[in-house]
Amino acid sequence: MWDKKYGGADYFYGTEPNGFLRNNVAALPKGRVLCLADGEGRNSVFLAEQGYDVTAIDQSIEGIKKGRRLAAERGVNVDYIHGDLADFDIGQDRWSAVVSIFCHLPQPLRSDVHKRVVQALKPGGVFLAELYHPDQLAYKTGGPPVESLLVRPSDLKRELAPLEFNHLAEVERDIVEGTGHRGLGAVTQAIAVKSS
Repeated sequence: MWDKKYGGADYFYGTEPNGFLRNNVAALPKGRVLCLADGEGRNSVFLAEQGYDVTAIDQSIEGIKKGRRLAAERGVNVDYIHGDLADFDIGQDRWSAVVSIFCHLPQPLRSDVHKRVVQALKPGGVFLAELYHPDQLAYKTGGPPVESLLVRPSDLKRELAPLEFNHLAEVERDIVEGTGHRGLGAVTQAIAVKSS
């Protein structure tokens, strides 16, 4: 499915970073950053442009090819990994930040990935996420059309314990990201810190 979406000439979600990430990049400590389900590279390339040491994982080889192309065009380096979050070793005390932008996973896998993210963050590390909220089903402007793949703030609070949230909110906002996300949407946003 994702190779088909990303196989065209255009960037399905555009080449500009997610707005929530762009507006909150200063919340991420400098150092190594992991981008989950990075797609065609718009967010990882943006972070590399800000001076971060970025690794990005995605299951789509077509997405990774376009991410590498975008990174080359922008003159930055990103370590792209073709892999599945179900069996990707995120590591232990490894990352200064983990970024999850519209990374929608089945609940059991999402919960497992989030528990591994907590372990993988260094003390003082930050998890930043924007995900579609279940209310998004009424908007039909992007995201999966399946409620079980959508995320409430309470889900993140439970799955990311014991991270401390500096920001956790349900937000309605206009999203313009390529042709894939276009229009008013309902999202869950989070910025959470691992205590030192």
